[in-house]
Amino acid sequence: MLHKVYINNITKFLPNSPVDNDEMENILGIVNGKPSRSRAIVLRQNGIKKRYYVINNKGDIKYSNADITTYAIKKLANSNFSIKDIEVLCCGTSLADQLLPSHASMVHGKLSNKPVEIFSPSGVCCAGMHALKYGFLSIMSGQTPNAICTGSEVISPLLRSDKFSKEAKCTNHLEKNPILSFDKDFLRWMLSDGAGAILLENKPNKAKISLKLEWIESISFANEVEACMYAGAEKNDSGQLIGWKEVDPEIWLKKSIFSVKQDVKLLDKNIVTLGVKYLADICKKKNITETSIDYFLPHLSSMYFKQKVYDELEKQGLEVPYTKWFTNLEQVGNVGSASIYLMLEELFHSGQLKKKEKILILVPESSRFSYAFAYLTVI
Repeated sequence: MLHKVYINNITKFLPNSPVDNDEMENILGIVNGKPSRSRAIVLRQNGIKKRYYVINNKGDIKYSNADITTYAIKKLANSNFSIKDIEVLCCGTSLADQLLPSHASMVHGKLSNKPVEIFSPSGVCCAGMHALKYGFLSIMSGQTPNAICTGSEVISPLLRSDKFSKEAKCTNHLEKNPILSFDKDFLRWMLSDGAGAILLENKPNKAKISLKLEWIESISFANEVEACMYAGAEKNDSGQLIGWKEVDPEIWLKKSIFSVKQDVKLLDKNIVTLGVKYLADICKKKNITETSIDYFLPHLSSMYFKQKVYDELEKQGLEVPYTKWFTNLEQVGNVGSASIYLMLEELFHSGQLKKKEKILILVPESSRFSYAFAYLTVI
């Protein structure tokens, strides 16, 4: 017997105070003594006005990834649910605080609740959705009555100028006016920190709204397209990734091997078309039309893609007017796997949701072009 699955609570933890565009370089630092040439261009296109960092205005790292995830989870506790009630803990993130143990294992250690099943999906933006799907399947199959699912990111320590200082010094011996390559500098002005947590249960709330999870689907196009966003590796001329274990340790700092890099041209060419076409196909199979969508929550890494997503939806016969879109990118930034959690948290607690309304979710992941989708009903 399949069980129904409900989102009964959503919480978030955003570290420190919001950082506006003029403060970013003061906190992250200047590479090689030269202000970024691309910062203003990237910020103008992505439309982000505020974001959060675990680094405070004194340059101190105040929280780990496991810390902010734990804080978000603890906020789920109330008179109806205790942290000791957790049966499954699913924690998605792009980059954990360490290579081993897993992220969920470290979060579980900080919760200090009881022995539970844990799951740590690998990935980038879709990692949070994969965590949600694992919890969804666990409850739907009847194995557990509840699950905690999270999406979190702590990327700012990798974006600090000191992480690129060795590369800048090495480059300085070769070029008169060295600057940080765009594939690395671009993401310094795109990514930020934060965590979200969702409580899934097999019964809905009695006194307030719940979100019934109708379905979650995901797809990868790694068989068709090379890696676009990566860390801990270098891409060779053939488009193949050379992992950090194959690289001489002396090169790790000289080429900022562990920095996050993105092939912007590959991103622009594929990220919208691949995902939206597949979403349209899913909706056709499930008989979902524009009239059966009350809220559309697309994870946008940048407002640059907003019109492109709209146009592609229209092209695929699934035009969703902007009046149905919901995003908080401008105010919380691009927080990778946590972004959809932060959007859902804000909408869930907004007071504007009405029973029987439908929510469609689109989460693209540019690392090697994966996508996750979900459909929810307000009850």
